[in-house]
Amino acid sequence: MKKVNKTNAMRILDSINIDYDYMSYESNDGNIDGVSVAHKTGKDPETVFKTLVATGHSKELYVFCIPVEYELDLKKAAKASGEKKIEMLPLRELTKNTGYVRGGCSPIGMKKHYKTFVDESALLQDKILVSAGVIGTQIIIKPDDLVKAAEASYADII
Repeated sequence: MKKVNKTNAMRILDSINIDYDYMSYESNDGNIDGVSVAHKTGKDPETVFKTLVATGHSKELYVFCIPVEYELDLKKAAKASGEKKIEMLPLRELTKNTGYVRGGCSPIGMKKHYKTFVDESALLQDKILVSAGVIGTQIIIKPDDLVKAAEASYADII
């Protein structure tokens, strides 16, 4: 495993004394979708979580972390967030709002704190992987530690 420069997400975890590990994967081939990342890291797709950003009817932004093989259930996401309706944030607005790019979006360390939800299926895992905030690096973390670091809550969102 090559040495990785600490990302903002890693520095935040260090600053609040949360244990984590990280792993790198090859990203030069352009295959950075979650399922490809699971295959490249050799991890069960049930343990690799993608970070999605959505906007509510109120125009508030919300962050959702779900296993890579699943799609966000927009009705469940709306219910969890207390919104009438939720839709995915257009990709062109992702970096402007989060500071992260597609394929490198971490639920930890966004430009601004948004209400964040982690799918409750994470509770079935000892550890899960989420983006470290750059394409090519994943953080390996206990679900409860992710929830603490991201100031998130668990919800049924898939």
